[in-house]
This record gives sequence, C-alpha cells and structure tokens, in this order.
Amino acid sequence: MCPNPKIFFRVTAFQARELSFPMASDAVPFLYDIGKRTNYVNLGHEQQVEHIKAYVCKPSFDTDKAVMVIHDIYGWQFPDIRYITDLVAAAGYVAICPDFFMGKKPWTSADHWADFGDWLKDREPTKVDREADVVLKYLKEQCNAKKIGVVGFSWGGMAVHHLMLKNPELKTGVSHYGIIRDSDDRYNLLNSTFFIFGEKDHTISHDQVILLEEKLKQYCQVEYRIKVYPGQVHGFAELKPEDMKPRDKPYIEEARKDMMNWLKTHI
Repeated sequence: MCPNPKIFFRVTAFQARELSFPMASDAVPFLYDIGKRTNYVNLGHEQQVEHIKAYVCKPSFDTDKAVMVIHDIYGWQFPDIRYITDLVAAAGYVAICPDFFMGKKPWTSADHWADFGDWLKDREPTKVDREADVVLKYLKEQCNAKKIGVVGFSWGGMAVHHLMLKNPELKTGVSHYGIIRDSDDRYNLLNSTFFIFGEKDHTISHDQVILLEEKLKQYCQVEYRIKVYPGQVHGFAELKPEDMKPRDKPYIEEARKDMMNWLKTHI
C-alpha cells in the first residue's frame, strides 16, 4: 500500500473502448482531433543538446529547478507542446522539450492510422532512456538544475510512466493520458507521479484506470495521484486558450493548474 496515496476520480464511470497495447488492428491509437490550430509564437529557442535537438524556454530569473516536457506523436515542434513548455517555464522552471523521435518524422493528420503500427516500431515510448540521460546531463551541467521533473502527453505520457519506473534522478512526473500497460512491473514507481485522464478518452477505458489504481495500491511505495476530468477526450490538456471549446475550458484549466501544483509540491 502506498503511504498517503492521493487518488481522486471526478467521475465513477465513462464510455470508452478498452484497448491493450500494442493496439488492435481495427483500433485508432492515440487519436484525438487536432482540428484547426492557431499559430503560436515561441518564447524560447531551439538548442542542440549533444545528438538531440530540443526546444528550451527559461524563466526570467535564475532557478535550480527544471522540467523535461515530452511531446506526443505530433512531435517536439507541434505548437501545442511548445505552448505547454512555455507555460512550465513561466511557472519558474527551466523547461526543455527534446525531440525524442531523433529526427524521424512525427505523425501528421494526413497519415493513415492503418500505418501507425509500422510508424511506431522505431518510436517506442519505453525506449527513451538514453535521450533522457543526455537531457538530464544538459540540465544539470549547463542549466545548474538540481531538482528535475518530467511531464508528458499521450505518447509522452507513456514515456513519463516508463521513466518514473527507471530513472531516480527525476524527482516527480506527470503523465497525461498515457496508455496503460497491464503488467506487474509497471507500478513500482521510484518517485511521486500524477496520472491525468479524460473521461471520454477512447484509448483508455474506465476499467484500465481502475486497474492502474489497484496495481499502484499493491506495488507502489511512493506518493501518486489519479484524476479523471469530466467530458474530456484524448489530448485535451494541451490546447491553447484560443483553441479551447467553452464547455471544455474549465477542465483544461483545472488539469493545467493541477499539473503546476503537483510540480510545485514535489520539485
């Protein structure tokens, strides 16, 4: 049993298809409607970090706290992920969003979901350890970071879950709607982790979230939290304000505030 676990469900059940990973051939993995996105002017800059390209944004004052932001399938240059990176920096952290695809083409709205399995083969979210170590070294040596956390979205949410099982240097993590794998070695988290889900996420069912809670109670020895946001679909937490629908805005802002509060508490 985790000591003082923080588990909070905004809903008791929601409609979604239960999927395992890898995805069934007739499933549409990670799908969310990116729709029309407004342009976004970056506040940070692109930086070469050894063999990795990265987007870096720093606060207006010196800090020894940093956050690694892990992108979804749309990659490190997607306007929404850069907006999130800038938000994290504005909250007082050195924020860095590396290209975990290592120059490989990100998914686009023009791609066909029938090809997704092949596309994913050399972009596994559980194979990010080497690049994460490079980024951690950069943050410590070049940015003087002493306390480092990680947040990720969808593909990046799975990567966060993986890293919180493997890398003790990451003091805390926030996983946004990362697909849940059912195996006993996925729950012994090394440091505090916050799991964020949408009620109407078609890729992650209510049963899967309940399973995550049960397994964390069984195996986890650190603080964690699980929260589901009413009416929200996969990808909801990344939207810029001008792209939000009025009915979704309160929950998106709540998820964002919850993420920032978690980071403030744990790093």
